[in-house]
Amino acid sequence: MLGGIFSLHSSWKDRQHSYVHKPQPLQCTSLNFRGFQFAQAMVFAIEEINNSTDLLPGLSLGYKIHDSCGSIARGVRVALALANGDVDGPLENLCPRPAQVQAIVGETSSSPCMAIATTVGPFRIPLISHFATCACLSDKVKYPSFLRTIPSDYYQSRALAHLVKHFGWTWVGAIRTNDDYGNNGMATFTKTARGLGICLEYSVSFFRTDPPDKIQKIIHVIKASTSKVIVTFLSHMDLDVLIHQLSHHNLTGYQWVGTESWIFDSQTAALDQSHILNGALGLSIPKAHIGGMREFILDVKRLNSSGDDTFRQFWETLFDCQLAQTKSSSGNQRTCSGFEDLSGVQNSFTDMSLMPIFNNVYKAVYAVAHAIHGILGCNTKCDTRVQLEPFAILHHMKKIRFRTKEGDEVYFNENGDPAAKYEIINWQPTENGTVKFVTVGVYDATADKQLNLHNKSLVWAENSQQVPVSVCGEKCPPGTRKVLQKGKPICCYDCARCAEGEFSNITDSVTCTRCHPEFWPNERRDACTRKEAEFLSYEEVMGALLTVASLLGLCSTAAVTCVFFKYRKSPIVRANNSELSFLLLLSLTLCFLCSLTFIGRPTVWSCMLRHTAFGITFVLCVSCVLGKTVVVLMAFRSTFPDGHVMKWFGPAQQRLSVLAFTLIQVVICVLWLVIAPPFPFRNFKEFKDKIILECAVGSAVGFWAVLGYIGILAMLCFVLAFLARKLPDNFNEAKLITFSMLIFSAVWITFIPAYVSSPGKFSVAVEIFAILASSFGLLICIFIPKCYIILMQPEKNTRKSIRSKGTVKSL
Repeated sequence: MLGGIFSLHSSWKDRQHSYVHKPQPLQCTSLNFRGFQFAQAMVFAIEEINNSTDLLPGLSLGYKIHDSCGSIARGVRVALALANGDVDGPLENLCPRPAQVQAIVGETSSSPCMAIATTVGPFRIPLISHFATCACLSDKVKYPSFLRTIPSDYYQSRALAHLVKHFGWTWVGAIRTNDDYGNNGMATFTKTARGLGICLEYSVSFFRTDPPDKIQKIIHVIKASTSKVIVTFLSHMDLDVLIHQLSHHNLTGYQWVGTESWIFDSQTAALDQSHILNGALGLSIPKAHIGGMREFILDVKRLNSSGDDTFRQFWETLFDCQLAQTKSSSGNQRTCSGFEDLSGVQNSFTDMSLMPIFNNVYKAVYAVAHAIHGILGCNTKCDTRVQLEPFAILHHMKKIRFRTKEGDEVYFNENGDPAAKYEIINWQPTENGTVKFVTVGVYDATADKQLNLHNKSLVWAENSQQVPVSVCGEKCPPGTRKVLQKGKPICCYDCARCAEGEFSNITDSVTCTRCHPEFWPNERRDACTRKEAEFLSYEEVMGALLTVASLLGLCSTAAVTCVFFKYRKSPIVRANNSELSFLLLLSLTLCFLCSLTFIGRPTVWSCMLRHTAFGITFVLCVSCVLGKTVVVLMAFRSTFPDGHVMKWFGPAQQRLSVLAFTLIQVVICVLWLVIAPPFPFRNFKEFKDKIILECAVGSAVGFWAVLGYIGILAMLCFVLAFLARKLPDNFNEAKLITFSMLIFSAVWITFIPAYVSSPGKFSVAVEIFAILASSFGLLICIFIPKCYIILMQPEKNTRKSIRSKGTVKSL
């Protein structure tokens, strides 16, 4: 439908007559009731304006109506005729000045509007559409004179994508009309949907004039698909064709999501006899009520006074009859009088479900009137001397802002579009088999919360009360992550369990997050729990046993010390260098005490103490043993003629040697502590599910220097004792030292690989065991045989027995 609106100058007394103008003969193969309703809505608005004393006082608006019959070529031809002033007819006789079209209201579809806007654009004649929604028409470079009172599909496409996302549908199919409306609308939807994580399993297009085999291919695509939601950008005429074919294949159970083109169309609902669209969800222009418009549209008998063929075509089509005065008669049609009662008719003409679209026509007419009102400076009357030009009307229309009598605000943004607001419609079947269009929410592009669903029950496909599920992959629960399936869209994925040390605490996570080193995922790997801190403690069995062993060694050393102190003047104690013996017992006591520093939670002081104390006490211990070994050798050599060696290794020299050897270790330890001391360390790498609290050595050079120095002294002591192994039995202490050094060396040689390979707290246990084993070895091998003689064989503890030469035995 195209309506040419142009201003007419007339006096106030002429207003009631000046706007009456008969529509042009339709000259189409059939009468379009919808187009007829749109034309009636425009006439209603013009008559209301012409009867108003506030808007355009003293002026009347005229109109001319053409039916493009769905033809783009016809629409362009009519637009050119309007632009060229081809407004012949009785209207010219009523106007005191040459008629010139000021604005065009129409077309209904986007593609014809694009063609017409391109045609009249150079003339800057405003073209105001009430139903063309293609976002492409917002391009003011291509279509500078185009405006509309219906929102652009740019907003509707985005709203549909957000609606689909709201219900969790990420795997959908898409069907569109193969024209500018469908292709542009679906392109915007696809782009927005991709950004929201929605994938299209298929996207197909067709036009209602396509051959049947193309529609059959679309049906085959739907059957082969796994998605259960179909998003459509279809005109109601194309959907009618598709629904007719789908009903033959019983393709029910799909959730349809649609646009304003058909979601509120009662004709489409009536054609859906197989209830394929039951539960459909979509966007619609907000409901509207205009006082008096319904009655005006249905009052068609006044057309009978126009004297043209319009009333006859309308009446015969409406009642499926033939007027009695028609010359040509058909025997198959009944005769009607033209006075039949319209109130009892139920068809698309009497259906007022498209009142929101009629309201858009109403707004378009009022927008033109307000623009003219502003140009003419109308107050109590208008300045008729001002020459109206279409480009001036277009300029003023872009700046108008007014409210209709129903309170709707009308304005155009910089693209010629109104504010975007939609109602969300749900098709809910009734008991009598019809469909009720229920508003279940709104989408307002200008609001902060754009999508707002009302607290209403929705009906879904096949009258289900449960929200349909349409996904390519099931939701991945917490503790898993999405893994894309090769060769498929991003919505198709498998769920992989998070790797060790990682977790995910949300559904459909694309990645797993690594836990902080102090934490570890729980069994479900949906959260991290704090790792258990592990160290060798006194409370556990291993720690308790080592503590008992240390205390046992300490008590044993104390007992030996008591025995030696009590019998300190006995020959066997005096003969074996009592001073070094007591110093050795003191160092063994410190060694047993030193092992206790390795047990318990590591601290800064305990880490520095345990390694340095261990190093110094062991050097003191080995130095005493080395001194005793040298004493044995020197004493033996002094019995030979010209033997004066013993005078160089008397008590003072023995003390100095022990002190010197120990001071070297002290210096090493001090340098270690100054340069890079041991420190408490939280080992996260040894075990994945626990933290090992241990003492890091700080400087590896310092650690191995301490151990290496002990090893050098031990080997020197072992060599010297081995050289004295063939001395007489009663005099020889070297054999006991040799055995003790063998045990000492064996323990510490095996300690190194055991220490390196032992995990966690077991490495500390190995170190304690090495200290205790070597300490017990020295205590048992050197002191226990002497204690046995002192306590159990006192007859051997005499000077005579000590000085007697025993037999020499090989080791």
